[in-house]
Amino acid sequence: MSNDELIETFCDRLWAQRGLSDNTLAAYRSDLQAFARHIEPLKLGLLAVQQAQVQEYLDWRHSQGLARSSTARSQSSLRRFYQDMVNQGAIQADPMVTIARPKLSKKLPDTLTESDVESLLAAPDDADPVQCRDRAMMELLYATGLRVSELVGLQLEQVGLRQGVVRVVGKGGKERLVPMGEQAQSVLERYLRQARGELLGLNRSDVVFPSKRGVQMTRQTFWYRIKHYAQLTGISKPLSPHTLRHAFATHLLNHGADLRVVQLLLGHSDLSTTQIYTHVAQARLQALHHEHHPRQ
Repeated sequence: MSNDELIETFCDRLWAQRGLSDNTLAAYRSDLQAFARHIEPLKLGLLAVQQAQVQEYLDWRHSQGLARSSTARSQSSLRRFYQDMVNQGAIQADPMVTIARPKLSKKLPDTLTESDVESLLAAPDDADPVQCRDRAMMELLYATGLRVSELVGLQLEQVGLRQGVVRVVGKGGKERLVPMGEQAQSVLERYLRQARGELLGLNRSDVVFPSKRGVQMTRQTFWYRIKHYAQLTGISKPLSPHTLRHAFATHLLNHGADLRVVQLLLGHSDLSTTQIYTHVAQARLQALHHEHHPRQ
């Protein structure tokens, strides 16, 4: 097989065995293709690679000043690829075995204060169909902590307005039910009644939040819209695709939510992924210490 065929076969197998999302598969494909391009001058196929070539590639990335997180992801993709090649009997020795795993400090997620969020949610004008949609999307995102890909891909059948819940299909095809709260439910009902039909026009679609062209919105378009409202309200903090998701988790913990409940709502398979928010939610911890410690 050529390098491209090996990569596609590997990605197909990941999809079949683990049900990974298109975005995750695209990341694996991109990482492996970048490595394949790097070793191309050596006239080596992916299956002929030794530990020395992998280490040289990782050192090269470091010398180019590429982000450590990006290199760590690339290394993780290579590790899974070569483990799979060993399992498939395509190679006997895994070239990644002796390569040390990178040590990355956990970067605290950027978040917004509660007043920041209130300003952001109040910015759209509900009289305009696009802005009515935008407000419903931001309200739902902050109320549920959905991933942006889950939000833009949301279908009508996943929304239970009567029950006040959203059925989400997350990473690995795992389903979870997330309550949306009265405020988000009210805003969403108004949007579905007043604005969604105007956005769809003559198009027929089950997507909850269509674009102005009546098709599913991209993640990039949605975050362009959020940044637009941030500018209108004077919020200068950097916004990432997960800013409102981070705010959702942080504010829940600040108000006393149990960490395992937040884990379930976010759809994290591992509690350690959720624990980073305990470092962000310092306001509640400091307040509790001040209130209850006998030496205060």
